Amino acid sequence: MRKLIVIGVVLLAAVAVWAQADDPGANAEDRMLTPPPVSGQAYPISLGSQERANSLRYGVMFSSAYSDNALRSANGYPVSDISYSIWPTIGLDESTSRLHWGLTYVPGFTFYQHTSSGNQADQNATLSFQYRLSPHVTFSAGDSLQKSSNVFNQPNPASESVFGGAQGPNDSVIAPIANQLRNFGNIGITYQYSADDMIGAGGVFGNLYYPDKAQVAGLWDSSSQGGSAFYTHRLSRQHYVGAMYQYQRLVSYPSGASAETLANSVFLFYTLYPTAQFSISFFGGPQHSDTVQPALVSLGTLAFSMRSWTPAGGASMDWEGHFVGAALNYSHAVSGSGGLIGAVQLDNSSATLRLRFTPNLTASISGSYANNNVLGAAAGVTNGHTDSGTVALNRSIGEHFGLQLGYMRLHQTYNIASIAGAPNTNREFVSFSYTFTRPLGR
Repeated sequence: MRKLIVIGVVLLAAVAVWAQADDPGANAEDRMLTPPPVSGQAYPISLGSQERANSLRYGVMFSSAYSDNALRSANGYPVSDISYSIWPTIGLDESTSRLHWGLTYVPGFTFYQHTSSGNQADQNATLSFQYRLSPHVTFSAGDSLQKSSNVFNQPNPASESVFGGAQGPNDSVIAPIANQLRNFGNIGITYQYSADDMIGAGGVFGNLYYPDKAQVAGLWDSSSQGGSAFYTHRLSRQHYVGAMYQYQRLVSYPSGASAETLANSVFLFYTLYPTAQFSISFFGGPQHSDTVQPALVSLGTLAFSMRSWTPAGGASMDWEGHFVGAALNYSHAVSGSGGLIGAVQLDNSSATLRLRFTPNLTASISGSYANNNVLGAAAGVTNGHTDSGTVALNRSIGEHFGLQLGYMRLHQTYNIASIAGAPNTNREFVSFSYTFTRPLGR
């Protein structure tokens, strides 16, 4: 399926470039925006021009955290501990009149004060790419990778990804103490073929892999692929309406077998841009799912298949100001398993708020709530919900030094061995960073 998505996007790009190759009248003021419900990307949640374009950033971060759920003992109860981490960092950001791309790579090394068996090496990488093939044709792609043995050990634990549509990954089922590899990517093309009309196509894929199954009893590997196509019309500078078709293939791998759900959706959407830095979006429509699960003797479930029509929809908002940056969303749709036994009906909401008090002092508040209902009554015992919240304070000290203080709280209600014994996590953290930024091309 992923190959078909890529081929379709490339063909649309070729047609669009050919159609506009001799368009002399295209200019930046005529270009339409890609509405968040169909962009396939998370909101940037930035404070004005906080990040410098055309720059190389590198440095190192030292952090320490106290967690009351740092490791799980032999009797299944959580063990508190203090960890110490070092994060070398490197990031590139480059913009031209047609190209904008960014790359961030942050490996990590964590050591525990009392339990050396939890020592770990992590990998975090993100890539974003956007290229204007012609005045009205834009190609974009992105990918994020996280390899960790503790999902909370991140270079920026206060961040929360907020998506404008229903195409984001389901990261709501959290096994804090487990080796895991998470990967999510997207690809897309848009073609503005008239002053107020645009079409586009795209694809997304995601993978969740647990190398040591003994650490995650009751959770399973999963993968997802999807494709979409949309049309949008600009009623005015502020108002966009449109329609989108979306296809998803959602697979989980319990006990060596595979449970598969195919979902097809048709959404209508509307986006309002009160200003260039502020957007409000709504989408909704029917969704059809076809689920097949084999008999799983070891789990006591029978083979079953299920087809259903359900409503799907959501809303989101993004605000990028100089002193305040905020994003929030809510969606109700069929989604990937996130580690559960099969695809789920997911109700998900998330929000992030960033505040700038002074040029050197900022704060962030983020939170999320997700309710997962596995498709098919045979797997109902794994239903549950997750809620989490994080607050952090950031202080710049001079040109290169930074300090962050924060607190995180997680609560889950899943009848799963690897989670039920320790459903709550409280974590306090502090980090010091030393960063250089150099302009590119000088």
